[in-house]
Amino acid sequence: MDYTKQEFMAIITGREIKDGELIILGVGLPMLAGYFARSNHAPNLRPFTEGGVYGSSPVGGLPWGIECNRISANATSFTNAIDALGFLVLSGRADNAVIGAAQVDKYGNINTTGIWDEPPWKVGKYLPPRVRLNGSGGASDISVGCKSYLIMASHEKRRFMEKVDYISSVGFLTGGDSREKCGFVGGGPAAIISTLGILRPDPQTKEFYLEAYFPFTTIEEVKACTDWDLKISQDVKAVHEPTIEELKKLRAVDVTGSLRKED
Repeated sequence: MDYTKQEFMAIITGREIKDGELIILGVGLPMLAGYFARSNHAPNLRPFTEGGVYGSSPVGGLPWGIECNRISANATSFTNAIDALGFLVLSGRADNAVIGAAQVDKYGNINTTGIWDEPPWKVGKYLPPRVRLNGSGGASDISVGCKSYLIMASHEKRRFMEKVDYISSVGFLTGGDSREKCGFVGGGPAAIISTLGILRPDPQTKEFYLEAYFPFTTIEEVKACTDWDLKISQDVKAVHEPTIEELKKLRAVDVTGSLRKED
């Protein structure tokens, strides 16, 4: 079947989203996954953006920003980031979210701030990064406030780190009950969906393990593309391929093909 890894990842992420959820979606692949879910199996999904655009459907393709005309033209309400991140997310009202990551570690902590030759945690102080990234945007608030959230990331060894260079958005911190001790409203990341498979947090240690891999890869390849010693579920399985109908609905959301990257 003709699809890209990015499309597969968006469909698998969409399958994780439940009907009726109040969900905050980031721009790009997270939004593609969310609106695919609403078209496919979650017609009562209640999506909103960190800019306060609520209850809309993309018009003419996926938006380039959180308040782009493509996402705001038919919104039920159009408020601001204080309402979205403060009233809905940090109060614990948001059921779910989908966010991206430049780096993610074995406890689901995300870095979208920068890349260092010697990371700040190692040298003991914050120095300018070698590569400056876009920053967390609303993901920092989402990571502490949403009841749960999903992480999407390209599965490469330089991205799936033993320990991220810098924590822009918190996962389970150092594992175990370290997140709970901080008193965050939200419950943390429910899954990491990569371009190669699905990772879940262990209920006790909170370290992410491989639950399922995609049909075009192998367990060995997933492990080789992960910087930590990735544990494998005893029930690990291959994820079934997208159906023709799923691909049709996905591409009806991304009508311009802006996220249909070839590998």
